[in-house]
Amino acid sequence: MWSFAKRRLLPALVLVIIGGVAGAQLHSYVSPDDAIDQFKKLKQAFVLISGKYVEPVSAGNLAESGVKGMLNDLDPHSTYIPAKEAKRTRDRYRGSFGGIGIRFDILNDTARVVSPLAGGPSEEAGIMAGDRIVKIEDSTAIGLSNTGIRKRLTGKIGTEVTFTVYRPLSEKNFTFTIERGEIPLYSVHSSYMIDERTGYIDVGRFAKSTPEEFLSKVDTLKTEGMERLVVDLRGNPGGVMESAVKIADEMLGTAGQTIVETKGRSARINQTLRAQGGGALAGQPITVLVDGNSASASEILAGALQDHDRGLLVGRRTFGKGLVQKPYRLNDGSFLQLTVGRYYTPVGRLIQTPYEKGNMKQYYKDKFANRRDAIYNVSKYKESIPDSLTYTTEHGRTVFGGGGILPDYVVKPDTTSLSGFLRRSEVDRLFALAAREWFSQHDKQLRSTWQGRKQEFLSTYEVPDEAVSSFWSYVQDNGVLTLTTTPDSVDAGDQVYLKANADDAHALVRPHLKGFLANTLFGRGAGRPLLNRVDPAVQKAMTLWPSSKELAGYHASAGAVQND
Repeated sequence: MWSFAKRRLLPALVLVIIGGVAGAQLHSYVSPDDAIDQFKKLKQAFVLISGKYVEPVSAGNLAESGVKGMLNDLDPHSTYIPAKEAKRTRDRYRGSFGGIGIRFDILNDTARVVSPLAGGPSEEAGIMAGDRIVKIEDSTAIGLSNTGIRKRLTGKIGTEVTFTVYRPLSEKNFTFTIERGEIPLYSVHSSYMIDERTGYIDVGRFAKSTPEEFLSKVDTLKTEGMERLVVDLRGNPGGVMESAVKIADEMLGTAGQTIVETKGRSARINQTLRAQGGGALAGQPITVLVDGNSASASEILAGALQDHDRGLLVGRRTFGKGLVQKPYRLNDGSFLQLTVGRYYTPVGRLIQTPYEKGNMKQYYKDKFANRRDAIYNVSKYKESIPDSLTYTTEHGRTVFGGGGILPDYVVKPDTTSLSGFLRRSEVDRLFALAAREWFSQHDKQLRSTWQGRKQEFLSTYEVPDEAVSSFWSYVQDNGVLTLTTTPDSVDAGDQVYLKANADDAHALVRPHLKGFLANTLFGRGAGRPLLNRVDPAVQKAMTLWPSSKELAGYHASAGAVQND
């Protein structure tokens, strides 16, 4: 009964202890007598600790610890959001916030403007990529963290903020006073035509604005000749479920098709969301890229397309986060992000990876243990799934439950060679960091040469040998891998590779560095076309269009299917 009591008490606990709730309100949360007795015990313990403990204690900290302790005994994804973080969390889901409109990173303890957002207050005021933020209002900005810079620059829409930048190109300081505006948090990171027929859209997360962004990109790509589409959901942690449902609806051409089902204790949670029909992408061949960091709303979209045989999934098994969560506001402005239900795909698969309440350590241990089989030994992984978790799609294909969505085609990374190591998606972050370090040393030269010349940079810039050497030094200095001249010392398991093979890997290093340099110069997503040329999942997907077209053929009545 203890776990039962906690589930019923979560939204009420802090309200009663700190602010007080009338007896009638309390009974609406906790009706069983045992639950009320357990609540009284919690209240007594709080009063005793706050009043009798040998040293003074913070009532707020004590209440927060109690809430977090209760959540720890539930599922892996119910969370507590402190009041100071609540606004930023809401902004992320809403898709906009009040700010000055820049992308920045921290380099050598100083915030550097990566790019002003198009049409935002900073672009209109004349802020330039490469500017260093050295002062905000009357205080230095040097040494502040990402969070510190963000807190001081963002604020209520319509208010002003004054800050000073150092501009390396002119070696001068400039002071700006900018009125904060509503800044969109774009969730579509990149879109372009891979070839004359194939569009590509990278959806980084799902916010309320995502469907509008997505459809805008689709319209643009169609004008450029798009006949088939790659949707990249790799690394997408989810977000607003309704946005994923709307995008699925644009691909499922038949009205009434189930997109996702939610089940919980409340009748209001039990619902089936269905397609309206006649979407913008009905009938076009679609390939969806997923990986182990595709979660929640990403899995809803991927699962719906797979169950209806609508799109071909390529990559790696998704994360397995299929819990319906609802925010409950507490009296101090903090929130409980509380699990109230579970997501199921159209054929009945539970997206959530199994878990034992309160045992988070074992949950993640089991999750990552079978993830390896789902990547490197797919046949063994499928054989380990019981018949009760084996399902049949709308047109007779076999799909699997047990947590996450297993793609139709698994792209297994090469773990035996240096080039294979560099192709792993986890290494992308290393290229980004190495490119940023190189950029910091050549910032003025690169910007003076390439500022405002994105297409020329992408087509003509050659990464110098010095930058490639800098990359090898960076990954070795940071303990990522070791290059050896002794063949007997090679050990791929410990990331020890033959130095002579580094030359063969330059064909991978150069486009990666150039891609991330493009992101630094021109904004996030600018280098994606370059990166995709050496991305194993993208390259494999481009060979699988016959399978995607076959699936699209099942939905031909909803829209024209293109010929090969």
